[in-house]
Amino acid sequence: MAQFEEVSQKSAVHPKPVGLVLQYGTAGFRTNSKQLDHVMFRMGLLATLRSKKTKATIGVMVTASHNPEEDNGVKLVDPMGEMVTPAWEVYATQLANAEQEELLTALKDVIEREAISMAQEASVFVGKDTRPSSDSLSQAVLDGVHALGGHNYGLVTTPQLHYMVCCQNTQGRYGEATVKGYYRKLSQAFIQLTKNVPNRTDDQKALLVDGANGIGALKVCEMETYLKNELQLSLFNDGSSGKLNHLCGADYVKVQQRAPKGVEMTAGERCCSYDGDADRIVYYYSGSAGRFHLLDGDKIATLISTYLKELLTQAGLDLQIAVVQTAYANGSSTQYLEDTMKVIVRCTKTGVKHLHHAAQEFDIGVYFEANGHGTVLFSKAAEEKIQKLAQDSNTNDERRRAALLLQNTVNLINQVADRRVIDTTDAERRTVSPAGLQEAIDSRVKKYRRARSFVRPSGTEDVVRVYAEADTQESADALAHEVSLAVYRLAGGVGEEPKSL
Repeated sequence: MAQFEEVSQKSAVHPKPVGLVLQYGTAGFRTNSKQLDHVMFRMGLLATLRSKKTKATIGVMVTASHNPEEDNGVKLVDPMGEMVTPAWEVYATQLANAEQEELLTALKDVIEREAISMAQEASVFVGKDTRPSSDSLSQAVLDGVHALGGHNYGLVTTPQLHYMVCCQNTQGRYGEATVKGYYRKLSQAFIQLTKNVPNRTDDQKALLVDGANGIGALKVCEMETYLKNELQLSLFNDGSSGKLNHLCGADYVKVQQRAPKGVEMTAGERCCSYDGDADRIVYYYSGSAGRFHLLDGDKIATLISTYLKELLTQAGLDLQIAVVQTAYANGSSTQYLEDTMKVIVRCTKTGVKHLHHAAQEFDIGVYFEANGHGTVLFSKAAEEKIQKLAQDSNTNDERRRAALLLQNTVNLINQVADRRVIDTTDAERRTVSPAGLQEAIDSRVKKYRRARSFVRPSGTEDVVRVYAEADTQESADALAHEVSLAVYRLAGGVGEEPKSL
């Protein structure tokens, strides 16, 4: 077939380094950008096959999110803006790791297994962030797409690409499949929501934004005009000088518990930070005594679920709302949600795909990882009940007002997330291997009050994540260091031993 001849020719321009093995994880492929050219080409091929299989538009995002600027990555987006299915994650790994002479065989294997008609037209949207390597790597994706058919969207944030894929596949019912359509939908919903806030002051409209020197900085500038001064933004780390994610961004702020470079906060001033592809956000402020206060994903989920539950009560709507967390969520937030707010809390394995799947089981599912990565999902039935009440002229004013606020909230939210030496169970709260590690963790936890600690393989980097919680910051830091040393010694750590904070 002529298509396979073109694949062979273009593949020679994007050769695979012999013996290199990569794994498609929670965030797709992610590593040093110099190792990704062949992967990008092959993901362009795979996205085109996925489009032919689903008879729908598929997205490909070139980004490494919060990773350093020299890294890059790629992830696929399925027809409704969700992450690609597990079976196709396996195909992605197989295709990326096939040696040069085996590529056509691996490609034909996917076509045969999925019974794909190569005569079917394909549509692929490709997005990229602002990393220096993203231009050439996205071109490699396009070379793969063009070998079998597609379309490019250029510089967009990850949420924007998810949004546009969903719009395209719902024939515009979710919104207009353009960046301007994204700005219009979200800004109009935000403006309608803020109209219902009594006595809103200019101080409450002000927000300091750390753009992480990434794509989020460019796009928030474009969106600002649509907000009509209802949100007055002061942008820092806009990419004009600093490096992507260096001393700035959501991950830096969360880990370091301090404001990013260049942001001078006054008491009570509200601030937020994106990550490199603007699909994470954390908020923070400085108290009157100068103390730094972080509103991470746990607090964001608590605030959102509290707000939604209040509106559901006012509207008199009997809808089941739940917060989905991982074992790494702050224990106090779980206790507050269950005991005080009487909200259902569901615990899942780490990773957006697990959180997203669990959230879909409820009328309204709220999930945010502590790192600020998350959203709110409304079932179709919930959306229909909210819309029906908002349009019912016979409903009393308070119930209808609450329904209208819920409706605008639905529109404002974009509803569309070898380290495997460590294996875990019980929603990743207990390690199964290597032998002796869980016992070592347990013994260290017993030394501290109100303490917990877990470890897990990262879904985005070739590292192991260590979580520690205790009654004081000093105890939590000490426990984290002790557990990290146990992991290093029992799981075959590379490089220098972990240092204390």
